[in-house]
Amino acid sequence: MDSRISARMLSASLGGWRTREPAYEALADGIRLLCLDNRLAPRTALPAERELATALSLSRTTVAAAYRSLRDTGHIQSVRGSGSITLPLGRDDPGRAFWTEGTIDLQQASPPAWPGLAGVMAEVAAGSAALISRSGYDVVGRPELREAIAARYTARGIPTDSDDILITTGAQSAIHLLATVLVSRGDRVLVETPTYPHAADALREAGGRLVGVPVTTDGGWDLDRAEQAFARALPILAYLMPDFQNPTGRSMTAHEREVMLAAAQRSGAIIVVDETTADLDIDRGPAPGVFDSADSAGVVRLGSLGKTVWGGLRIGWIRAERDLVRRLAAARSTHDLGTPEFEQAVAEKLFARMPEIIAQRSHVLREGRDALVTALERQLPEWRIPRVDGGVSLWVGLDAPLSAALVMEARSRGLLLSAGPRFSVDGGHDRHLRIPFTASADDLRRGAETLASVWPRVRAEAPGALVDRLETVI
Repeated sequence: MDSRISARMLSASLGGWRTREPAYEALADGIRLLCLDNRLAPRTALPAERELATALSLSRTTVAAAYRSLRDTGHIQSVRGSGSITLPLGRDDPGRAFWTEGTIDLQQASPPAWPGLAGVMAEVAAGSAALISRSGYDVVGRPELREAIAARYTARGIPTDSDDILITTGAQSAIHLLATVLVSRGDRVLVETPTYPHAADALREAGGRLVGVPVTTDGGWDLDRAEQAFARALPILAYLMPDFQNPTGRSMTAHEREVMLAAAQRSGAIIVVDETTADLDIDRGPAPGVFDSADSAGVVRLGSLGKTVWGGLRIGWIRAERDLVRRLAAARSTHDLGTPEFEQAVAEKLFARMPEIIAQRSHVLREGRDALVTALERQLPEWRIPRVDGGVSLWVGLDAPLSAALVMEARSRGLLLSAGPRFSVDGGHDRHLRIPFTASADDLRRGAETLASVWPRVRAEAPGALVDRLETVI
Protein backbone atom coordinates (compact mmCIF):
# COMPACT_ATOMS: atom_id res chain seq x y z
CA MET A 1 0.00 0.00 0.00
CA ASP A 2 1.62 3.23 -1.16
CA SER A 3 -0.59 6.03 0.17
CA ARG A 4 -3.71 6.92 2.10
CA ILE A 5 -6.30 9.64 1.54
CA SER A 6 -8.18 11.12 4.46
CA ALA A 7 -11.95 11.50 4.52
CA ARG A 8 -11.56 15.30 4.44
CA MET A 9 -9.27 15.21 1.39
CA LEU A 10 -11.47 12.72 -0.44
CA SER A 11 -14.52 14.87 0.26
CA ALA A 12 -12.73 17.93 -1.17
CA SER A 13 -11.56 15.99 -4.24
CA LEU A 14 -15.05 14.70 -4.95
CA GLY A 15 -16.46 18.22 -5.18
CA GLY A 16 -20.04 18.22 -6.47
CA TRP A 17 -20.34 14.45 -6.62
CA ARG A 18 -24.07 14.10 -5.90
CA THR A 19 -25.17 14.34 -9.51
CA ARG A 20 -27.79 11.58 -9.63
CA GLU A 21 -29.83 9.17 -7.58
CA PRO A 22 -29.36 6.83 -5.86
CA ALA A 23 -26.74 8.65 -3.80
CA TYR A 24 -24.53 5.59 -3.37
CA GLU A 25 -24.07 5.21 -7.13
CA ALA A 26 -23.33 8.92 -7.52
CA LEU A 27 -20.65 8.57 -4.83
CA ALA A 28 -19.23 5.47 -6.50
CA ASP A 29 -19.09 7.30 -9.84
CA GLY A 30 -17.30 10.20 -8.20
CA ILE A 31 -14.60 7.89 -6.87
CA ARG A 32 -14.38 6.08 -10.23
CA LEU A 33 -13.72 9.38 -11.97
CA LEU A 34 -10.95 10.23 -9.48
CA CYS A 35 -9.34 6.90 -10.35
CA LEU A 36 -9.71 7.44 -14.10
CA ASP A 37 -8.17 10.93 -13.82
CA ASN A 38 -5.30 9.53 -11.70
CA ARG A 39 -6.27 11.85 -8.88
CA LEU A 40 -6.52 8.67 -6.85
CA ALA A 41 -3.43 6.60 -7.55
CA PRO A 42 -3.59 2.79 -7.55
CA ARG A 43 -3.05 1.19 -4.14
CA THR A 44 -4.42 4.23 -2.29
CA ALA A 45 -6.16 3.39 0.98
CA LEU A 46 -9.66 4.88 1.17
CA PRO A 47 -11.18 6.22 4.39
CA ALA A 48 -13.17 3.91 6.60
CA GLU A 49 -16.88 3.88 5.85
CA ARG A 50 -17.81 5.64 9.08
CA GLU A 51 -15.20 8.40 8.57
CA LEU A 52 -16.28 9.13 4.99
CA ALA A 53 -19.96 9.07 5.99
CA THR A 54 -19.25 11.74 8.61
CA ALA A 55 -17.23 13.89 6.20
CA LEU A 56 -19.97 13.74 3.54
CA SER A 57 -22.94 13.94 5.95
CA LEU A 58 -24.22 10.60 4.72
CA SER A 59 -25.36 7.42 6.40
CA ARG A 60 -22.79 4.69 6.76
CA THR A 61 -25.16 2.45 4.77
CA THR A 62 -24.83 4.77 1.74
CA VAL A 63 -21.04 4.71 1.86
CA ALA A 64 -21.00 0.95 2.33
CA ALA A 65 -23.22 0.55 -0.75
CA ALA A 66 -20.89 2.82 -2.76
CA TYR A 67 -17.85 0.76 -1.75
CA ARG A 68 -19.74 -2.42 -2.68
CA SER A 69 -20.48 -0.97 -6.13
CA LEU A 70 -16.79 -0.10 -6.55
CA ARG A 71 -15.80 -3.65 -5.57
CA ASP A 72 -18.29 -5.07 -8.07
CA THR A 73 -16.68 -3.09 -10.93
CA GLY A 74 -13.15 -3.90 -9.79
CA HIS A 75 -12.15 -0.37 -8.80
CA ILE A 76 -11.35 -1.21 -5.18
CA GLN A 77 -10.47 -4.19 -3.07
CA SER A 78 -11.59 -4.53 0.53
CA VAL A 79 -9.94 -6.74 3.13
CA ARG A 80 -11.60 -7.31 6.48
CA GLY A 81 -9.63 -5.47 9.13
CA SER A 82 -7.48 -3.62 6.57
CA GLY A 83 -9.99 -1.37 4.79
CA SER A 84 -10.35 -0.66 1.06
CA ILE A 85 -7.71 0.25 -1.52
CA THR A 86 -7.95 1.39 -5.13
CA LEU A 87 -6.81 -0.98 -7.86
CA PRO A 88 -4.79 -0.31 -11.04
CA LEU A 89 -6.51 0.44 -14.33
CA GLY A 90 -7.40 -2.39 -16.65
CA ARG A 91 -10.68 -3.26 -15.06
CA ASP A 92 -14.33 -3.43 -16.13
CA ASP A 93 -15.35 0.22 -15.92
CA PRO A 94 -17.12 2.68 -18.22
CA GLY A 95 -13.86 4.25 -19.29
CA ARG A 96 -11.88 1.15 -20.15
CA ALA A 97 -14.63 -0.76 -21.92
CA PHE A 98 -14.64 1.58 -24.91
CA TRP A 99 -10.99 1.73 -25.95
CA THR A 100 -12.03 0.33 -29.32
CA GLU A 101 -12.26 1.56 -32.87
CA GLY A 102 -14.52 4.59 -32.92
CA THR A 103 -13.48 5.88 -29.50
CA ILE A 104 -12.88 9.63 -29.48
CA ASP A 105 -10.17 10.52 -26.98
CA LEU A 106 -10.38 14.17 -26.00
CA GLN A 107 -8.48 13.77 -22.76
CA GLN A 108 -5.15 14.51 -24.45
CA ALA A 109 -4.92 18.07 -25.77
CA SER A 110 -2.17 17.45 -28.32
CA PRO A 111 -2.43 17.86 -32.09
CA PRO A 112 -1.24 15.11 -34.43
CA ALA A 113 2.40 15.18 -35.45
CA TRP A 114 3.60 17.91 -37.78
CA PRO A 115 3.54 16.27 -41.25
CA GLY A 116 7.23 16.95 -41.95
CA LEU A 117 8.46 15.28 -38.77
CA ALA A 118 9.00 11.82 -40.29
CA GLY A 119 11.27 13.27 -42.97
CA VAL A 120 13.37 15.14 -40.41
CA MET A 121 13.70 12.01 -38.28
CA ALA A 122 14.79 10.00 -41.32
CA GLU A 123 17.38 12.64 -42.15
CA VAL A 124 18.82 12.50 -38.64
CA ALA A 125 18.78 8.70 -38.67
CA ALA A 126 20.80 8.72 -41.89
CA GLY A 127 23.59 10.44 -39.99
CA SER A 128 23.31 8.23 -36.92
CA ALA A 129 26.94 7.12 -37.11
CA ALA A 130 28.00 10.52 -35.80
CA LEU A 131 25.37 10.40 -33.03
CA ILE A 132 26.34 7.02 -31.65
CA SER A 133 29.92 8.12 -31.27
CA ARG A 134 28.70 10.36 -28.43
CA SER A 135 27.55 9.34 -24.97
CA GLY A 136 23.88 9.25 -25.99
CA TYR A 137 22.63 11.75 -23.43
CA ASP A 138 23.78 14.89 -21.62
CA VAL A 139 22.57 16.28 -18.31
CA VAL A 140 22.58 19.87 -19.65
CA GLY A 141 21.77 19.23 -23.30
CA ARG A 142 23.29 19.16 -26.74
CA PRO A 143 25.23 22.44 -27.30
CA GLU A 144 23.85 22.92 -30.82
CA LEU A 145 20.25 22.64 -29.61
CA ARG A 146 20.82 24.99 -26.69
CA GLU A 147 22.31 27.52 -29.10
CA ALA A 148 19.28 27.25 -31.40
CA ILE A 149 16.88 27.85 -28.50
CA ALA A 150 18.99 30.70 -27.15
CA ALA A 151 18.98 32.37 -30.58
CA ARG A 152 15.19 32.24 -30.65
CA TYR A 153 14.93 33.97 -27.27
CA THR A 154 17.43 36.59 -28.37
CA ALA A 155 15.35 37.27 -31.49
CA ARG A 156 12.38 37.93 -29.16
CA GLY A 157 14.37 40.61 -27.35
CA ILE A 158 15.57 38.41 -24.48
CA PRO A 159 19.38 38.25 -24.79
CA THR A 160 20.21 34.60 -24.11
CA ASP A 161 23.35 32.49 -24.18
CA SER A 162 23.42 28.72 -24.52
CA ASP A 163 24.55 28.52 -20.87
CA ASP A 164 21.13 29.92 -19.91
CA ILE A 165 19.37 26.87 -21.38
CA LEU A 166 18.84 23.39 -19.92
CA ILE A 167 17.32 20.70 -22.14
CA THR A 168 14.78 18.41 -20.45
CA THR A 169 12.77 15.34 -21.38
CA GLY A 170 9.61 17.29 -22.14
CA ALA A 171 7.83 20.11 -20.33
CA GLN A 172 6.61 17.94 -17.46
CA SER A 173 10.19 17.01 -16.66
CA ALA A 174 11.06 20.71 -16.62
CA ILE A 175 8.20 21.52 -14.24
CA HIS A 176 9.09 18.64 -11.95
CA LEU A 177 12.76 19.68 -11.86
CA LEU A 178 11.94 23.32 -11.12
CA ALA A 179 9.54 22.28 -8.36
CA THR A 180 12.17 20.00 -6.80
CA VAL A 181 14.84 22.69 -6.75
CA LEU A 182 12.79 25.80 -5.95
CA VAL A 183 10.05 24.53 -3.63
CA SER A 184 10.49 23.17 -0.12
CA ARG A 185 7.89 21.50 2.04
CA GLY A 186 5.38 24.04 3.28
CA ASP A 187 6.31 26.77 0.79
CA ARG A 188 3.37 28.57 -0.74
CA VAL A 189 3.11 28.50 -4.52
CA LEU A 190 0.77 30.76 -6.48
CA VAL A 191 -1.01 29.09 -9.40
CA GLU A 192 -3.93 29.91 -11.64
CA THR A 193 -7.19 28.06 -11.14
CA PRO A 194 -8.14 26.29 -13.28
CA THR A 195 -4.66 25.20 -14.27
CA TYR A 196 -2.64 22.46 -15.95
CA PRO A 197 -3.22 19.61 -13.48
CA HIS A 198 0.13 17.85 -13.89
CA ALA A 199 1.96 21.05 -12.95
CA ALA A 200 -0.16 21.34 -9.81
CA ASP A 201 0.61 17.70 -9.01
CA ALA A 202 4.37 18.28 -9.37
CA LEU A 203 4.28 21.37 -7.16
CA ARG A 204 2.29 19.52 -4.49
CA GLU A 205 4.65 16.55 -4.66
CA ALA A 206 7.55 18.90 -3.92
CA GLY A 207 5.71 19.99 -0.77
CA GLY A 208 4.19 23.21 -2.07
CA ARG A 209 0.97 24.61 -0.62
CA LEU A 210 -0.97 25.92 -3.59
CA VAL A 211 -2.65 29.32 -3.51
CA GLY A 212 -5.15 29.71 -6.34
CA VAL A 213 -5.81 32.86 -8.37
CA PRO A 214 -8.96 32.58 -10.51
CA VAL A 215 -8.81 33.01 -14.28
CA THR A 216 -11.95 32.99 -16.42
CA THR A 217 -12.63 32.97 -20.13
CA ASP A 218 -14.52 36.27 -19.94
CA GLY A 219 -12.76 38.25 -17.24
CA GLY A 220 -9.19 36.95 -17.40
CA TRP A 221 -7.05 36.94 -14.28
CA ASP A 222 -8.48 38.16 -10.97
CA LEU A 223 -5.84 40.82 -10.33
CA ASP A 224 -7.21 41.87 -6.93
CA ARG A 225 -6.97 38.28 -5.69
CA ALA A 226 -3.52 37.95 -7.24
CA GLU A 227 -2.15 41.05 -5.52
CA GLN A 228 -3.63 39.95 -2.21
CA ALA A 229 -2.19 36.46 -2.60
CA PHE A 230 1.30 37.76 -3.37
CA ALA A 231 1.18 40.21 -0.46
CA ARG A 232 -0.34 37.94 2.20
CA ALA A 233 0.84 34.44 1.27
CA LEU A 234 4.33 35.54 0.15
CA PRO A 235 4.68 32.64 -2.29
CA ILE A 236 8.15 31.40 -3.10
CA LEU A 237 7.10 30.80 -6.70
CA ALA A 238 4.28 31.65 -9.11
CA TYR A 239 3.47 29.24 -11.92
CA LEU A 240 1.72 31.08 -14.76
CA MET A 241 0.67 30.33 -18.32
CA PRO A 242 0.11 33.81 -19.80
CA ASP A 243 -0.38 32.77 -23.44
CA PHE A 244 -3.37 30.56 -24.34
CA GLN A 245 -3.69 29.31 -20.79
CA ASN A 246 -4.55 25.64 -20.37
CA PRO A 247 -7.47 24.97 -20.00
CA THR A 248 -9.21 28.34 -20.52
CA GLY A 249 -7.42 29.43 -23.71
CA ARG A 250 -7.24 32.96 -22.28
CA SER A 251 -4.13 35.15 -22.77
CA MET A 252 -2.96 37.88 -20.42
CA THR A 253 -3.28 41.47 -21.52
CA ALA A 254 -0.30 43.80 -21.15
CA HIS A 255 -1.93 45.25 -18.03
CA GLU A 256 -2.41 41.83 -16.45
CA ARG A 257 1.24 40.98 -17.11
CA GLU A 258 2.41 44.27 -15.59
CA VAL A 259 0.34 43.77 -12.43
CA MET A 260 1.47 40.15 -12.00
CA LEU A 261 5.11 41.04 -12.51
CA ALA A 262 5.03 43.98 -10.09
CA ALA A 263 3.23 41.95 -7.40
CA ALA A 264 5.73 39.10 -7.73
CA GLN A 265 8.68 41.47 -7.52
CA ARG A 266 7.29 43.11 -4.37
CA SER A 267 6.88 39.72 -2.69
CA GLY A 268 10.19 38.29 -3.91
CA ALA A 269 8.51 35.42 -5.76
CA ILE A 270 10.08 33.72 -8.77
CA ILE A 271 7.76 33.68 -11.79
CA VAL A 272 7.81 30.47 -13.79
CA VAL A 273 6.30 31.25 -17.19
CA ASP A 274 5.03 28.13 -18.96
CA GLU A 275 5.28 28.85 -22.70
CA THR A 276 4.37 25.42 -24.01
CA THR A 277 1.27 26.85 -25.71
CA ALA A 278 2.66 30.29 -26.55
CA ASP A 279 3.26 29.52 -30.24
CA LEU A 280 -0.24 28.16 -30.83
CA ASP A 281 -1.67 31.41 -32.15
CA ILE A 282 -4.67 31.19 -34.46
CA ASP A 283 -5.77 34.80 -34.84
CA ARG A 284 -4.47 36.83 -31.89
CA GLY A 285 -1.27 38.24 -33.34
CA PRO A 286 1.88 39.23 -31.39
CA ALA A 287 1.67 38.92 -27.60
CA PRO A 288 2.54 41.76 -25.22
CA GLY A 289 6.22 41.52 -24.25
CA VAL A 290 6.05 42.60 -20.62
CA PHE A 291 7.71 39.48 -19.21
CA ASP A 292 10.30 39.58 -21.99
CA SER A 293 12.17 42.50 -20.43
CA ALA A 294 12.13 41.20 -16.89
CA ASP A 295 14.62 38.34 -16.72
CA SER A 296 16.78 40.09 -14.15
CA ALA A 297 13.71 40.22 -11.89
CA GLY A 298 13.46 36.45 -11.45
CA VAL A 299 11.51 35.19 -14.45
CA VAL A 300 12.13 31.57 -15.45
CA ARG A 301 10.76 30.21 -18.72
CA LEU A 302 9.96 26.70 -19.83
CA GLY A 303 8.91 25.40 -23.21
CA SER A 304 8.66 22.25 -25.25
CA LEU A 305 7.95 20.85 -28.71
CA GLY A 306 5.08 18.69 -27.47
CA LYS A 307 2.25 20.95 -28.66
CA THR A 308 3.96 22.56 -31.65
CA VAL A 309 5.52 19.44 -33.22
CA TRP A 310 4.40 16.18 -31.59
CA GLY A 311 3.61 14.93 -28.12
CA GLY A 312 5.88 11.93 -28.69
CA LEU A 313 8.94 14.13 -29.20
CA ARG A 314 9.98 14.50 -25.57
CA ILE A 315 12.02 17.69 -25.85
CA GLY A 316 11.58 20.51 -23.35
CA TRP A 317 13.79 23.23 -21.96
CA ILE A 318 14.25 25.74 -19.16
CA ARG A 319 15.54 29.26 -19.76
CA ALA A 320 16.96 30.77 -16.55
CA GLU A 321 19.96 32.62 -15.17
CA ARG A 322 22.97 30.35 -15.47
CA ASP A 323 23.45 29.95 -11.71
CA LEU A 324 19.98 28.41 -11.52
CA VAL A 325 20.73 26.29 -14.61
CA ARG A 326 23.75 24.86 -12.77
CA ARG A 327 21.61 24.08 -9.71
CA LEU A 328 19.02 22.37 -11.87
CA ALA A 329 21.66 20.31 -13.68
CA ALA A 330 23.17 19.24 -10.36
CA ALA A 331 19.77 18.12 -9.05
CA ARG A 332 18.69 16.37 -12.23
CA SER A 333 20.48 13.07 -11.70
CA THR A 334 17.95 12.01 -9.05
CA HIS A 335 15.26 11.98 -11.79
CA ASP A 336 17.09 11.20 -15.04
CA LEU A 337 20.57 11.49 -16.50
CA GLY A 338 19.73 13.58 -19.55
CA THR A 339 17.75 13.84 -22.77
CA PRO A 340 18.52 11.34 -25.58
CA GLU A 341 20.84 12.61 -28.34
CA PHE A 342 18.65 11.46 -31.21
CA GLU A 343 15.62 13.47 -30.12
CA GLN A 344 17.83 16.49 -29.51
CA ALA A 345 19.34 16.23 -32.99
CA VAL A 346 15.83 16.08 -34.47
CA ALA A 347 14.79 19.13 -32.42
CA GLU A 348 17.82 21.09 -33.60
CA LYS A 349 16.76 20.68 -37.23
CA LEU A 350 13.15 21.52 -36.39
CA PHE A 351 14.05 24.93 -34.98
CA ALA A 352 15.32 25.99 -38.40
CA ARG A 353 11.82 25.27 -39.76
CA MET A 354 9.80 26.70 -36.88
CA PRO A 355 7.98 29.43 -38.92
CA GLU A 356 6.71 26.74 -41.29
CA ILE A 357 5.69 24.49 -38.40
CA ILE A 358 3.83 27.23 -36.54
CA ALA A 359 1.92 28.26 -39.67
CA GLN A 360 0.77 24.67 -40.23
CA ARG A 361 -0.26 24.32 -36.57
CA SER A 362 -2.31 27.52 -36.78
CA HIS A 363 -4.20 26.13 -39.78
CA VAL A 364 -4.92 22.78 -38.08
CA LEU A 365 -6.03 24.38 -34.82
CA ARG A 366 -8.25 26.92 -36.58
CA GLU A 367 -10.03 24.12 -38.41
CA GLY A 368 -10.61 22.18 -35.19
CA ARG A 369 -11.65 25.21 -33.14
CA ASP A 370 -14.13 26.47 -35.70
CA ALA A 371 -15.67 23.02 -36.23
CA LEU A 372 -16.08 22.48 -32.48
CA VAL A 373 -17.50 25.94 -31.77
CA THR A 374 -20.01 25.66 -34.60
CA ALA A 375 -21.15 22.18 -33.55
CA LEU A 376 -21.54 23.09 -29.87
CA GLU A 377 -23.37 26.34 -30.55
CA ARG A 378 -25.81 24.55 -32.84
CA GLN A 379 -26.47 21.49 -30.67
CA LEU A 380 -26.04 22.86 -27.13
CA PRO A 381 -27.09 26.52 -27.29
CA GLU A 382 -27.68 26.62 -23.53
CA TRP A 383 -23.94 26.15 -22.88
CA ARG A 384 -21.48 29.06 -22.76
CA ILE A 385 -19.00 28.57 -25.59
CA PRO A 386 -15.98 30.88 -25.24
CA ARG A 387 -14.12 32.54 -28.09
CA VAL A 388 -10.39 31.80 -28.00
CA ASP A 389 -7.64 33.14 -30.22
CA GLY A 390 -5.38 30.11 -29.96
CA GLY A 391 -4.23 27.30 -27.70
CA VAL A 392 -5.63 23.79 -27.62
CA SER A 393 -9.00 23.80 -25.87
CA LEU A 394 -12.32 25.39 -24.99
CA TRP A 395 -13.28 25.87 -21.34
CA VAL A 396 -17.00 25.36 -21.85
CA GLY A 397 -19.54 26.59 -19.31
CA LEU A 398 -22.39 24.16 -18.61
CA ASP A 399 -25.84 25.27 -17.51
CA ALA A 400 -25.73 22.95 -14.49
CA PRO A 401 -22.87 21.77 -12.21
CA LEU A 402 -22.78 18.28 -13.69
CA SER A 403 -19.36 18.07 -15.32
CA ALA A 404 -18.32 14.82 -13.62
CA ALA A 405 -21.61 13.07 -14.35
CA LEU A 406 -21.45 14.20 -17.98
CA VAL A 407 -17.92 12.84 -18.38
CA MET A 408 -18.92 9.47 -16.95
CA GLU A 409 -21.97 9.22 -19.21
CA ALA A 410 -19.96 10.29 -22.27
CA ARG A 411 -17.35 7.62 -21.50
CA SER A 412 -20.05 4.98 -21.73
CA ARG A 413 -20.67 6.22 -25.29
CA GLY A 414 -17.02 6.11 -26.32
CA LEU A 415 -16.17 9.79 -25.78
CA LEU A 416 -13.31 10.37 -23.34
CA LEU A 417 -13.03 13.76 -21.62
CA SER A 418 -11.73 15.26 -18.38
CA ALA A 419 -14.19 16.91 -16.00
CA GLY A 420 -13.78 20.50 -14.87
CA PRO A 421 -12.74 19.69 -11.28
CA ARG A 422 -9.63 17.93 -12.65
CA PHE A 423 -8.21 21.38 -13.39
CA SER A 424 -9.15 22.94 -10.07
CA VAL A 425 -6.69 23.91 -7.36
CA ASP A 426 -9.08 24.43 -4.48
CA GLY A 427 -12.36 22.83 -5.56
CA GLY A 428 -15.13 23.82 -7.91
CA HIS A 429 -15.42 24.09 -11.71
CA ASP A 430 -18.28 21.58 -11.67
CA ARG A 431 -19.97 23.82 -14.26
CA HIS A 432 -17.06 23.58 -16.68
CA LEU A 433 -15.77 21.06 -19.17
CA ARG A 434 -12.48 21.22 -21.05
CA ILE A 435 -12.91 20.19 -24.67
CA PRO A 436 -9.68 20.14 -26.72
CA PHE A 437 -9.97 21.04 -30.41
CA THR A 438 -6.80 19.19 -31.40
CA ALA A 439 -8.64 16.18 -32.88
CA SER A 440 -9.92 16.05 -36.44
CA ALA A 441 -12.92 18.19 -37.36
CA ASP A 442 -15.00 15.05 -37.98
CA ASP A 443 -14.18 13.62 -34.53
CA LEU A 444 -14.98 16.95 -32.90
CA ARG A 445 -18.37 17.09 -34.59
CA ARG A 446 -19.08 13.51 -33.50
CA GLY A 447 -18.00 14.40 -30.00
CA ALA A 448 -20.39 17.34 -29.90
CA GLU A 449 -23.20 15.08 -31.11
CA THR A 450 -22.45 12.63 -28.30
CA LEU A 451 -22.48 15.38 -25.69
CA ALA A 452 -25.77 16.71 -27.01
CA SER A 453 -27.30 13.23 -26.90
CA VAL A 454 -26.30 12.44 -23.30
CA TRP A 455 -26.74 15.86 -21.68
CA PRO A 456 -30.57 15.64 -21.34
CA ARG A 457 -30.27 12.32 -19.53
CA VAL A 458 -27.54 13.63 -17.20
CA ARG A 459 -29.72 16.60 -16.30
CA ALA A 460 -32.81 14.46 -15.88
CA GLU A 461 -31.08 12.08 -13.44
CA ALA A 462 -29.65 14.88 -11.29
CA PRO A 463 -31.45 16.05 -8.14
CA GLY A 464 -33.50 19.15 -8.96
CA ALA A 465 -31.85 21.25 -6.29
CA LEU A 466 -28.43 20.52 -7.77
CA VAL A 467 -29.43 21.56 -11.28
CA ASP A 468 -30.88 24.82 -10.01
CA ARG A 469 -28.15 25.90 -7.60
CA LEU A 470 -25.39 28.32 -8.58
CA GLU A 471 -21.81 27.15 -8.46
CA THR A 472 -19.84 28.95 -5.79
CA VAL A 473 -16.50 28.72 -7.60
CA ILE A 474 -16.60 29.86 -11.22
